[in-house]
Amino acid sequence: MADSTAPEQSRPLNIGMLLYPNFTLLDLAGPHAALGMHGMTHLLWKTMDPVWTDTGISINPTTTFANAPTDLDVIFVPGGHGTGDAMRDKDILEFLAAAAWSARFVTSVCTGSLLLAKAGLLEGRRAATHWAFYEPLEAMGIEASHDRVVVDGNRYTGGGVTAGIDFGLTLLAALKGEATAKFTQLAMEYDPQPPFKEGHPRTADPLVVQAARAATAEMNQQFVESARTMT
Repeated sequence: MADSTAPEQSRPLNIGMLLYPNFTLLDLAGPHAALGMHGMTHLLWKTMDPVWTDTGISINPTTTFANAPTDLDVIFVPGGHGTGDAMRDKDILEFLAAAAWSARFVTSVCTGSLLLAKAGLLEGRRAATHWAFYEPLEAMGIEASHDRVVVDGNRYTGGGVTAGIDFGLTLLAALKGEATAKFTQLAMEYDPQPPFKEGHPRTADPLVVQAARAATAEMNQQFVESARTMT
């Protein structure tokens, strides 16, 4: 039997990216910058109405759940402020479970992994998420990893927000080969040189980490409650 995850250089990718109210735009835009030039992107939602992100920018779906392709190479889930509500949305969870059944790669960035877990798609797997939200992932019995990108079989998960670019290039290498991923990185001029070392608690000033944890505590608790709620 052929390896369903082997790179296919010539065939355009078929990429499904979930939308939901109050997701984080960069969670989706970063991976799409890496993957989008190599195939067709389907922006998936219940209806064709615009979906508002958590920064006040709306995105137009291209395909409804009902009309989503069944031969996706990638099903992708972003994170964001709306993750807790999405974890309680039966329509979203049922769609993800169905889409993942036939997709070659089941993926997420940031708190999108909480949605994958809630849909039953990370059982027995390691997964990444935003550093402030390991607790809700662990509340669902998932081993939370502090790595920026985690690969566990055909489950690819990225850490918080900007990790989506690293995630996208890593996934692209699996889909199209390392040469294509390297070319894409150069085309994107992805050469990160952050002005500060505050991108993760392992390098950030403890006082900055303390302030960030306080700012995200209420959202973290909401996500934990959603993780423990039966849907």
